[in-house]
Amino acid sequence: MSVFLSTTLGQMVLTFCIAMVPVLELRGAIPIGTAYGLDLWTAIFVSILGNLVPVPFIIIFIKKIFAWMRRRMPRLDGLVTGLEKRAADKSETVEKYAFWGLFILVAIPLPGTGAWTGSLVAAMMDMPMRKAFPAIALGVVGAGIIVAFVTYGAGRLLFS
Repeated sequence: MSVFLSTTLGQMVLTFCIAMVPVLELRGAIPIGTAYGLDLWTAIFVSILGNLVPVPFIIIFIKKIFAWMRRRMPRLDGLVTGLEKRAADKSETVEKYAFWGLFILVAIPLPGTGAWTGSLVAAMMDMPMRKAFPAIALGVVGAGIIVAFVTYGAGRLLFS
Protein backbone atom coordinates (compact mmCIF):
# COMPACT_ATOMS: atom_id res chain seq x y z
CA MET A 1 0.00 0.00 0.00
CA SER A 2 2.74 2.48 0.87
CA VAL A 3 4.35 1.85 -2.53
CA PHE A 4 1.06 2.74 -4.19
CA LEU A 5 0.75 5.92 -2.14
CA SER A 6 4.26 6.95 -3.12
CA THR A 7 3.04 7.41 -6.69
CA THR A 8 1.08 10.40 -7.93
CA LEU A 9 -1.65 8.07 -9.21
CA GLY A 10 -1.97 6.46 -5.79
CA GLN A 11 -2.14 9.83 -4.08
CA MET A 12 -4.82 10.94 -6.54
CA VAL A 13 -6.89 7.78 -6.01
CA LEU A 14 -6.67 8.16 -2.23
CA THR A 15 -7.67 11.83 -2.42
CA PHE A 16 -10.53 11.07 -4.83
CA CYS A 17 -11.89 8.30 -2.59
CA ILE A 18 -11.67 10.39 0.58
CA ALA A 19 -13.58 13.19 -1.16
CA MET A 20 -16.47 10.77 -1.80
CA VAL A 21 -16.85 9.86 1.89
CA PRO A 22 -19.63 11.63 3.78
CA VAL A 23 -18.48 14.00 6.53
CA LEU A 24 -14.87 14.03 5.26
CA GLU A 25 -15.66 15.06 1.69
CA LEU A 26 -13.16 17.50 0.21
CA ARG A 27 -12.55 19.09 3.61
CA GLY A 28 -10.56 16.03 4.51
CA ALA A 29 -9.38 15.11 1.03
CA ILE A 30 -7.47 18.31 0.21
CA PRO A 31 -5.27 18.33 3.34
CA ILE A 32 -4.71 14.58 3.17
CA GLY A 33 -3.88 14.73 -0.54
CA THR A 34 -1.32 17.49 -0.01
CA ALA A 35 0.07 15.69 3.06
CA TYR A 36 0.72 12.62 0.90
CA GLY A 37 2.54 14.74 -1.68
CA LEU A 38 0.06 16.04 -4.23
CA ASP A 39 0.50 19.64 -5.24
CA LEU A 40 -2.32 21.86 -4.03
CA TRP A 41 -4.01 22.38 -7.41
CA THR A 42 -4.08 18.67 -8.17
CA ALA A 43 -5.48 17.93 -4.70
CA ILE A 44 -8.20 20.56 -5.19
CA PHE A 45 -9.15 19.30 -8.67
CA VAL A 46 -9.23 15.62 -7.69
CA SER A 47 -11.14 16.41 -4.47
CA ILE A 48 -13.78 18.39 -6.34
CA LEU A 49 -14.29 15.55 -8.82
CA GLY A 50 -14.45 12.95 -6.06
CA ASN A 51 -16.87 15.03 -4.00
CA LEU A 52 -19.23 15.41 -6.97
CA VAL A 53 -19.43 11.69 -7.86
CA PRO A 54 -22.06 10.75 -5.23
CA VAL A 55 -24.26 13.81 -5.84
CA PRO A 56 -26.44 12.51 -8.71
CA PHE A 57 -26.87 9.14 -7.01
CA ILE A 58 -28.00 10.78 -3.77
CA ILE A 59 -30.43 13.11 -5.53
CA ILE A 60 -31.94 10.32 -7.62
CA PHE A 61 -31.91 7.35 -5.24
CA ILE A 62 -31.85 8.48 -1.59
CA LYS A 63 -35.63 8.44 -1.12
CA LYS A 64 -35.81 4.91 -2.54
CA ILE A 65 -32.88 3.84 -0.36
CA PHE A 66 -34.54 5.30 2.73
CA ALA A 67 -37.81 3.51 1.93
CA TRP A 68 -35.93 0.23 1.39
CA MET A 69 -34.05 0.70 4.68
CA ARG A 70 -37.29 1.28 6.57
CA ARG A 71 -38.89 -1.77 4.99
CA ARG A 72 -35.93 -4.15 5.25
CA MET A 73 -34.18 -2.85 8.36
CA PRO A 74 -36.74 -1.30 10.71
CA ARG A 75 -34.05 -0.79 13.35
CA LEU A 76 -32.54 1.90 11.10
CA ASP A 77 -35.77 3.90 11.02
CA GLY A 78 -34.38 6.25 13.67
CA LEU A 79 -31.30 6.93 11.56
CA VAL A 80 -33.36 7.57 8.43
CA THR A 81 -35.77 9.81 10.34
CA GLY A 82 -32.82 11.74 11.78
CA LEU A 83 -31.31 12.28 8.34
CA GLU A 84 -34.65 13.40 6.95
CA LYS A 85 -35.11 15.80 9.87
CA ARG A 86 -31.62 17.21 9.35
CA ALA A 87 -32.41 17.78 5.68
CA ALA A 88 -35.72 19.43 6.58
CA ASP A 89 -33.96 21.75 9.04
CA LYS A 90 -31.48 22.82 6.37
CA SER A 91 -34.12 23.13 3.66
CA GLU A 92 -35.52 26.42 5.00
CA THR A 93 -32.48 28.33 3.74
CA VAL A 94 -32.60 26.52 0.41
CA GLU A 95 -36.32 27.22 -0.01
CA LYS A 96 -35.85 30.88 0.80
CA TYR A 97 -32.85 31.53 -1.46
CA ALA A 98 -33.26 28.67 -3.99
CA PHE A 99 -30.06 28.22 -6.05
CA TRP A 100 -27.95 30.47 -3.81
CA GLY A 101 -29.27 28.85 -0.65
CA LEU A 102 -28.17 25.43 -1.85
CA PHE A 103 -24.85 26.89 -3.00
CA ILE A 104 -24.20 28.43 0.44
CA LEU A 105 -25.20 25.23 2.25
CA VAL A 106 -22.61 23.29 0.25
CA ALA A 107 -19.90 25.96 0.06
CA ILE A 108 -19.50 26.69 3.76
CA PRO A 109 -17.06 24.02 4.96
CA LEU A 110 -18.53 23.37 8.40
CA PRO A 111 -19.87 20.17 9.98
CA GLY A 112 -23.36 19.41 8.70
CA THR A 113 -22.82 21.09 5.35
CA GLY A 114 -21.32 19.92 2.07
CA ALA A 115 -22.25 18.04 -1.06
CA TRP A 116 -23.82 15.08 0.75
CA THR A 117 -26.05 17.33 2.87
CA GLY A 118 -26.89 19.56 -0.09
CA SER A 119 -27.81 16.53 -2.19
CA LEU A 120 -29.96 15.13 0.61
CA VAL A 121 -31.76 18.47 0.99
CA ALA A 122 -32.30 18.72 -2.77
CA ALA A 123 -33.69 15.18 -2.87
CA MET A 124 -36.03 15.74 0.07
CA MET A 125 -37.30 18.93 -1.60
CA ASP A 126 -37.81 17.06 -4.90
CA MET A 127 -35.52 19.56 -6.58
CA PRO A 128 -34.79 18.54 -10.18
CA MET A 129 -31.23 17.43 -10.95
CA ARG A 130 -30.81 20.19 -13.54
CA LYS A 131 -31.38 22.81 -10.82
CA ALA A 132 -29.67 21.10 -7.90
CA PHE A 133 -26.46 19.84 -9.49
CA PRO A 134 -25.13 23.22 -10.73
CA ALA A 135 -25.68 24.81 -7.30
CA ILE A 136 -24.04 21.87 -5.53
CA ALA A 137 -21.13 21.80 -8.00
CA LEU A 138 -20.50 25.51 -7.59
CA GLY A 139 -20.72 25.08 -3.81
CA VAL A 140 -18.17 22.27 -3.91
CA VAL A 141 -15.78 24.50 -5.88
CA GLY A 142 -16.32 27.29 -3.35
CA ALA A 143 -15.70 24.93 -0.44
CA GLY A 144 -12.55 23.68 -2.17
CA ILE A 145 -11.20 27.20 -2.46
CA ILE A 146 -11.98 27.96 1.19
CA VAL A 147 -10.46 24.69 2.43
CA ALA A 148 -7.36 25.20 0.29
CA PHE A 149 -6.87 28.70 1.64
CA VAL A 150 -7.40 27.66 5.25
CA THR A 151 -5.21 24.55 5.09
CA TYR A 152 -2.51 25.67 2.68
CA GLY A 153 -2.57 29.47 2.92
CA ALA A 154 -2.89 29.66 6.70
CA GLY A 155 -0.41 26.81 7.12
CA ARG A 156 2.12 28.64 5.03
CA LEU A 157 1.68 31.75 7.17
CA LEU A 158 2.14 29.77 10.37
CA PHE A 159 4.93 27.38 9.41
CA SER A 160 7.20 29.17 6.94
